[in-house]
Amino acid sequence: MKRVEGLRANSSQFSLEKQPYRILGGSVHYFRVPRTYWEDRLLKMKACGINTLTTYVPWNLHEPERGVFDFEDDLDLEAYLRIAASLGLWVILRPGPYICAEWDFGGLPSWLLRDQNMKLRTTYSGFTDAVNSFFDELIKKVTPYQYSQGGPIIAVQVENEYGSYAKDDKYMPFIKEALLSRGITELLLTSDNKDGLKLGGVKGALETINFQRLDINEVKYLDEIQPQKPKMVMEFWSGWFDLWGGLHHVFPAEDMISVVKEVLKLNMSINMYMFHGGTNFGFMNGAFAVGLPAPEPMVTSYDYDAPLSEAGDYTTKYHLLRNLFSSYHNQPLPELPPTQERRAYQSVVVQQHLSLWDSLHSTEKPFKSERPINMENLPVNNNNGQSYGYTLYETVITSGGTLNSKNNIRDRALVFVDKQYVGVLDYKVQELVIPDGKGSRTLGLLVENCGRVNYGTTLDEQRKGLVGDVELNSNVLRGFIIHSLDMKPGFVNSLQTTGSWVPMQQQPSFPAFFQGKLYVNSSPKDTFIKLSGWTKGVVFINGRNLGRYWSIGPQQTLYVPGPWLHKGDNQVVVFEEQEADGRLQFTSSPDYGMTVDVQ
Repeated sequence: MKRVEGLRANSSQFSLEKQPYRILGGSVHYFRVPRTYWEDRLLKMKACGINTLTTYVPWNLHEPERGVFDFEDDLDLEAYLRIAASLGLWVILRPGPYICAEWDFGGLPSWLLRDQNMKLRTTYSGFTDAVNSFFDELIKKVTPYQYSQGGPIIAVQVENEYGSYAKDDKYMPFIKEALLSRGITELLLTSDNKDGLKLGGVKGALETINFQRLDINEVKYLDEIQPQKPKMVMEFWSGWFDLWGGLHHVFPAEDMISVVKEVLKLNMSINMYMFHGGTNFGFMNGAFAVGLPAPEPMVTSYDYDAPLSEAGDYTTKYHLLRNLFSSYHNQPLPELPPTQERRAYQSVVVQQHLSLWDSLHSTEKPFKSERPINMENLPVNNNNGQSYGYTLYETVITSGGTLNSKNNIRDRALVFVDKQYVGVLDYKVQELVIPDGKGSRTLGLLVENCGRVNYGTTLDEQRKGLVGDVELNSNVLRGFIIHSLDMKPGFVNSLQTTGSWVPMQQQPSFPAFFQGKLYVNSSPKDTFIKLSGWTKGVVFINGRNLGRYWSIGPQQTLYVPGPWLHKGDNQVVVFEEQEADGRLQFTSSPDYGMTVDVQ
């Protein structure tokens, strides 16, 4: 089709090529879905009657070290945009730099925190310089995919929910200019909840609203601040996220569909957040802190009770939505694409184990420091600090007594004396009795970064590891040896070659790595791994980090994408903190735990 005029917001309805246009959108994040399945998920989206794909862009994955960019493989944003275009889906791009997304640190890279004076999401030069450098790389990749250049991008969001943060009134104009000056020409949008609308807008960008339950007064308010403009729900929350130790949130299908109907009756455009949630693979789950005494980490699954499930299955919500959206199309919707087959594989018998202490020679050289140093400021990863995983702090003590964390542990520490487990310190438990013993002994604190807060005003306080002093009997501890255990694929793969693995006949000492083989005799299928009898840790299959598990739930299974398996033997490595079962079970259906309706 000849392209003359892209998406416009000049009257109470959007127009595309000067014809009235209603956005029926859905969010699917490429970085939460294995690349092999991108097309599958977007075909299912198209078959549901959705005409517009929305996606965030995670800066922390695309620039893992300052000045080192990754847009390959599962992060090939251009390939994702090409698939959307080939299927006839329009795209609303939400490039951040901050995205929230229930993603670690709202998508910001942790190396920003090496600057002690960092002021995130402001015009502080340390932040704007980093944003400019990232946008120089990112925006040149996406400008050719704009509508005006024959591509699928019809709109671009300026930052994300800034009204809920609003620390600098020059910041939104800066981000808008950063987009425009690099060649973004399509319609600009912002998105905020009702309260955020007061402060989140920027001149020249259409404001949109986020909600789950419809409050007509919120829609009226949007109309008042923006008369004679199209109204859009940029994030209609189709479900909700889960926190470790909580329940699995569901938003009943009937409730969801009745809100969508009301929104459409009001002549509004809508974007389903999420249409398909996917998974927080690796250490990418964020944490939630608003209204809580301390941050609580999010689970690995991002199923979100969305219309398309974590593994890409149709749900009741999907069918109801398809039925509703079909009446907004002139021609019949495409046939439903087939669903993926799943397999409950034979359980894997764990063959050998390797204690944490024996794995340390596979890590970067330990670092000596008089005082504790937080993760991000460690001299590792080409001086970008440690972003994710665990950090082991060791120091010598000469007595027992009371160990006090002074609330300087971020977020959770297993405490050891001469490699013997003593207890846990976290936000709730800040004191621990260390048993008496003879002579000098080694005190070890294995500190886990459980996920950085992704929303709210505490972003600047997300440094991890030991962020200050720890005391024994009111004496400040000094003289640390610090080991960085970020558990990247290179480290996990190098463990295979170490000669220190011990057969399971010998009792393991914890924490430890456990290894077994999953044998697949035909073409690999999706499955879920179930860790009954294990307590807390991380699972790697063929070197890929599937994410964390924790027996406190709600989530009890981890999604294993078929494309990450191969025919024959697949290497399964589990890092377990406290207790292990001799086997790993597989199931064809997920277990997200006991449910609770979203309030």
